Amino acid sequence: MARIEPITSRVVLFGHPLHPALVHFPIAALVGLVGTDLAYVLTGDFFWARAGLWLAGTGAAGGTIAGLVGLLDLLTVWRIRRLVTAGIHAVLAVMLLSLAALNWLLRFGDPAANILPWGLYLSVLSFGLIMMLGHLGARLVYEYAVGVDLDEAMTAKPKP
Repeated sequence: MARIEPITSRVVLFGHPLHPALVHFPIAALVGLVGTDLAYVLTGDFFWARAGLWLAGTGAAGGTIAGLVGLLDLLTVWRIRRLVTAGIHAVLAVMLLSLAALNWLLRFGDPAANILPWGLYLSVLSFGLIMMLGHLGARLVYEYAVGVDLDEAMTAKPKP
C-alpha cells in the first residue's frame, strides 16, 4: 500500500491546523439552534427565542472566522486547491454561512417573530449542510491527510 503524502496546513498554531479547531463552536451553536427553535415552538417561552438569537449570531460570526481561516489554506496550499472535495466543501461552507447570517438577521429585531416558519426552516437546512460539510471535512482529513502529521500519528504512543 502506498504511503499518503500529507498536505500541510499553512494556518497553524504550535504546529496544529487552526481551521479544524475553530469549527466546533459555530457547529455546536447552529446545531443547538434547531433545539432552541423546537423548544420555542413547543413551549412558547421567549427564553428559547432569545437563546436562538445568540446561537444564530455565534454560529454566523464563529463560522465566518473559521471559514476565513479555511479559505486561507485553500488559497495558499495548491495541493488543497486541486482537490474537488475541498472546493465543494468551500462552496457549501459559503452557503451555510449565508443561511446562518440570514437566520440571525431574521431574529435580530424580534427574536421570536420569524421562528415560524423561516427561522426553523433555515435552522434545519443549516443542520443538513453541517452534516454534508462534516462528511467532506472528514474525507479531506482521512482520505487526503489534509493537516495531518503522519509521522507523529504513526509514532505516537498510547497513553496508559
